[in-house]
Amino acid sequence: MANRPQPSFPEPDTQHFWDGCKEGELRYQTDSDGNVVFYPRGHSTVTGDRGLSWNVSSGLGTVYTYSVVRQNRMPGFQELGAYAVAYVDLDEGFRMMSTIVGVSDPTTDIHIGQRVKVEFEEQAGDDAYPIPVFRPV
Repeated sequence: MANRPQPSFPEPDTQHFWDGCKEGELRYQTDSDGNVVFYPRGHSTVTGDRGLSWNVSSGLGTVYTYSVVRQNRMPGFQELGAYAVAYVDLDEGFRMMSTIVGVSDPTTDIHIGQRVKVEFEEQAGDDAYPIPVFRPV
């Protein structure tokens, strides 16, 4: 179980996203024209539409780019050693930043174009929300 920094809650525009993480679902929004909206917010960045609907992603995506962090002094990350931060293009058409887990060496075991799948890293604390991370498939 990890102890990563948590966002401030409740936040009306993102609460449904974080509730999905607790249920093992990666959620994203679409507007009435079908445009994907991510990160969660109160309106469409394309149409300005405020009537957004929530959807559940398959959690499958492709590494767009990544960087290996070798040193991080921030609490909750110090114990990780070297780890990869990546932008992942989800199959539903949105991109998100996260970490890649389940690799022995992030400097050699990750590559651009690699297929990954979301999983949720449980966090310490009674009110903590799981964090979406990605594992190579």
